Amino acid sequence: MNIPPELCTRCKGYKKLCGLSRCPILESFQAQVRTYMKLSGLVAQGSTPPSVLVGEAGYPKVSLHFMVPVGIYGEEAKAFEDPVGWSKRRVGIEGIIRYRSELLSGQIKVRVDEPEVLYEKELGLVALSERPVDSELKLKRAPIPALRFDGITKPIGPRAPAEEIKVTGNPSLPRPVERALFEEVKAEEGVRELYFRGVDVYPIQRLLSLGFMGKRGRRKVVPTRWAITAVDDIVSRGIRERLRGTQEGSSFEVYYGEYLGDKFLIFLKPGPGRFEWIEIWHPRSFWATSSPRPVVWKVEESALGEATAADGGFSAARLALLEFMLRRGRRWDVAVLREITPGYYAPVGSWHIRETVRRAMESPPLLREPTREEIRQEAEGRMSPEALKYLGELRLLKRQVRLTDFM
Repeated sequence: MNIPPELCTRCKGYKKLCGLSRCPILESFQAQVRTYMKLSGLVAQGSTPPSVLVGEAGYPKVSLHFMVPVGIYGEEAKAFEDPVGWSKRRVGIEGIIRYRSELLSGQIKVRVDEPEVLYEKELGLVALSERPVDSELKLKRAPIPALRFDGITKPIGPRAPAEEIKVTGNPSLPRPVERALFEEVKAEEGVRELYFRGVDVYPIQRLLSLGFMGKRGRRKVVPTRWAITAVDDIVSRGIRERLRGTQEGSSFEVYYGEYLGDKFLIFLKPGPGRFEWIEIWHPRSFWATSSPRPVVWKVEESALGEATAADGGFSAARLALLEFMLRRGRRWDVAVLREITPGYYAPVGSWHIRETVRRAMESPPLLREPTREEIRQEAEGRMSPEALKYLGELRLLKRQVRLTDFM
């Protein structure tokens, strides 16, 4: 986390010398120890939530992590991999770390161009199940708890190479997902069809990641992180096509969402559908632990979807906002000011951005047709002075000359 090792040595996770409210390394380690103590030799049993993660190191031969909460079965296991449920229940970041770190991970190596291996072992079908599936892991060696933290996708518990992964329960697949396994369509087309049939992005992400999307003979296993952003982007393009030709929104509206120390101030202005995103990472928030001042990142995008940078968080938020526009049948230009406070002290994945913005857009707007003074007062009550400095840099909030102004 870019915290000086000598500071950790003096702190030992208790003195909070780094300024964080909790020590994510220590919390993760303690959760891993609890899981290790439940093991019976090198065999672990439980229900996968389901939870399967595909890494990207070593591509095209990658690691697949099959995860099980040891000794936890049935619906109780679902809580260990439940982004939508976590968001609805407002589970705190310490709870999410605990859930993720108590998942025992059995690793196998898979070539990305051989997804049929997962079909034969039923591992792919288990990952698509609506309900947790009883499973058994036989490990090659003991998964010794380690003081580490995986900041790329989400926290991961103790792990070890798997000698054998045995599925002892029966996967239950949603009908649209089961039908998609046998369809001969390109991956992008398949992703869109599933989404517009009412399947949420999370099972679609797993379908794509585990090599179930695309025409047979051309399907590939996709690292989880890549699959998440790819699905967000594909679905967003599909929604944009459906919004093409619809009227622009009739009012200027302001929304707000907050979760896990992450704040979103969202401005909707009548327009063709351009996006602008500024995020401010405070010192001691996860990706800015060594910075003495806030770190700022900006992405702009045209109404055609041409972005100035690729960013998974931006893609997740954009999808939630386009979903809102599709429900309303209108288009807006959108400006988002995201503030990441020290309360976001460990990475949990881009799902929390998607779900926080979704919840914000399901609530009534904070303001409708506000004056500049009303915006300032509302923002001051929710964002820090450091974040408010960048409010004036949101170009979509400024007056813009349009061709229709001359007609």
